[in-house]
Amino acid sequence: MKKVAVIGAGSWGTALAISLVSGGHDVRLTTRDIKKVKEMRETRENKKYLPGVVLPPALRLCDTIEEATDDADLVLFVVPTQHFRGTFEKAMPYLKEGMIIVNAAKGIEKGTLLRVSQIAAELRPDLTYVMLSGPSHAEEVSRGLPTTIVAASEDIKAAELVQDVFMTDMLRVYTNDDVVGVELGGALKNIIALGAGISDGIGFGDNAKAALMTRGITEITRLGIALGSKKETFAGLTGVGDLIVTCTSMHSRNRRCGILIGQGMAPDKAAEQIGMVVEGMTTAEAAYALAQKLGIEMPITECIYRCMKGELTAAETVPLLMGRDRKSEN
Repeated sequence: MKKVAVIGAGSWGTALAISLVSGGHDVRLTTRDIKKVKEMRETRENKKYLPGVVLPPALRLCDTIEEATDDADLVLFVVPTQHFRGTFEKAMPYLKEGMIIVNAAKGIEKGTLLRVSQIAAELRPDLTYVMLSGPSHAEEVSRGLPTTIVAASEDIKAAELVQDVFMTDMLRVYTNDDVVGVELGGALKNIIALGAGISDGIGFGDNAKAALMTRGITEITRLGIALGSKKETFAGLTGVGDLIVTCTSMHSRNRRCGILIGQGMAPDKAAEQIGMVVEGMTTAEAAYALAQKLGIEMPITECIYRCMKGELTAAETVPLLMGRDRKSEN
């Protein structure tokens, strides 16, 4: 049994906390919204993010990060990427030597263009970092449906420890040492999922979505290799696996947001209607900036970025992509 602090009580943080409890661990869940902690403690349910899912009696709900992290072996951060730095800084006084930091959010920080592992290393280089990623809807994990994810770290022993802690009868965990590739796959697939939703919203068919996903993973791989990741990572769970589930499921808020945009709704209004952070919208800006900086061609990402910025309508992106110069697939 390990003591695990979970910081962030959205759908994924709550689902992972439930799964960890089912694995027999001492789990403490906290979030910055004290009213939400109180409500969850009283109702034993996360009504906003996982309605109908009962929180197990053994799951401890804590009012503060200090309380949650007290004597913890692992500290799991499950907050939106753009809030990771601020949340990590608040937690830093309570992060002690020997603790393993685990992150389950997917994205790239705007402005700095840093991945979450780079932010953690910048702030606390003395701590060991592990990334959790893969095709994993919180709604399914919280209900004990079979799911497979990846624990990635430069420290393979840390990845194996996280593998052991998170593994249950219904949650299978693989390890990987390609942190760059795992983080990029998880972050960038949200952009392509927005595009898949836009395609659905416009009324296009399966052909268009299949092409978008396939050329999308090509873009992701191209950028990943330029940043030092392994090509084969993008053919795995955190690449094409995560892309498939996010582009095809109505559990995906990125896809649902894209559908609304494809139907003619302004991006900011669409995100507001979804009611949760749509990581693909902010990641599109960061990924486009990275591609420009490195001279990497990412036409789908560029079109999604320009659509999110209001420079193009969803319909206007179609002729730009379909009318590009003739090329060899390889």
